[in-house]
Amino acid sequence: MKLPVIKHLTNFIEENDQDYVLETIETLEALTEVPSLKDEELDLIGELISNLYGAVEVDKMIKDGTPKKEALNNFMKRVLGSIDQ
Repeated sequence: MKLPVIKHLTNFIEENDQDYVLETIETLEALTEVPSLKDEELDLIGELISNLYGAVEVDKMIKDGTPKKEALNNFMKRVLGSIDQ
């Protein structure tokens, strides 16, 4: 996951609608079922999906009252914490 990408997607959600991101996730998940995709392509799609889900999570925190910068930092701390375990 990349914080700048998640931040950009969070801005997109604020300016537009979360539904666009959720529909994109569904589309990318459907693409992963194409049998002819190479491992590198699946990795890229997976990275995109992770960033999109990250932006949705950050958006939820913001809507729950967490300031944007704090929400982004807290999310990345959670991600890094789960990797360290």
